[in-house]
Amino acid sequence: MSRIEETFSRLRARGEKALVGFITAGDPDLGRSLEIARQMCRSGLDLLELGVPFSDPTADGPVIQRSSARAISAGVNMESVIGMVRCLREFSSIPMVIFSYYNPILAYGADEFYRDAVAVGADGTLVVDLPPEESDELTGKWGNGLDFIRLVAPTTPTGRMARIASKASGFIYLVSMTGITGSGGLNREEIARVAHDLRNNCHGLPICIGFGISTPDDAAKVSEFADGIVVGSAFERLIESSLEDGNIAGKVGEYTARLKNAIL
Repeated sequence: MSRIEETFSRLRARGEKALVGFITAGDPDLGRSLEIARQMCRSGLDLLELGVPFSDPTADGPVIQRSSARAISAGVNMESVIGMVRCLREFSSIPMVIFSYYNPILAYGADEFYRDAVAVGADGTLVVDLPPEESDELTGKWGNGLDFIRLVAPTTPTGRMARIASKASGFIYLVSMTGITGSGGLNREEIARVAHDLRNNCHGLPICIGFGISTPDDAAKVSEFADGIVVGSAFERLIESSLEDGNIAGKVGEYTARLKNAIL
């Protein structure tokens, strides 16, 4: 059983939902980013997504775009992200997912990425712009060391949901709305409907819902329909507003605890 499977199994047995937190690795620099991630892990996070900074993040809103720009300016690349996983694994056993677009993995080398990610203790990867029909060239030579997280959109037909889930492992990431990360306006009824359809077509995989979740109240409402929630832009917005704050990691840790308490 992988760390991701074990985590969802343990949370399910306790009647809890998973808090999945995304940050752009290396924002605002590697040292502070590492301390932010450590504090999130200490404050109740169940699964960490480390975003690989990328110059053309088509699915991401302006908050995460700016976080990528700051990390790139600090010299962060795929090698840095893999090194960050290595450092975090020295003190934390929570699952870690490397969140990327395809280009950085292709530039690093698909086989090299798999080898190095597994070696440092990463548990999964999510490639935003790589649909199942196109992914065999990346994953065809991989073993079972990394779960491959797949995305489902609110406009995805049920038949395609099943096909996507058949190519996924770890969990399914259900995007709560059309648009980009950081968008507002969660539609509770629509999320419930899509989550219900996905539940019937996900081959038993856990479902985590993301996009637009920014407050503990949002987290509590959306978690009713899922096994976990994903929060990203809200973390990066807090980081961006605290760049001159000497306690930036502490503030992110406090916010992490508030979100987790909302979904217990």
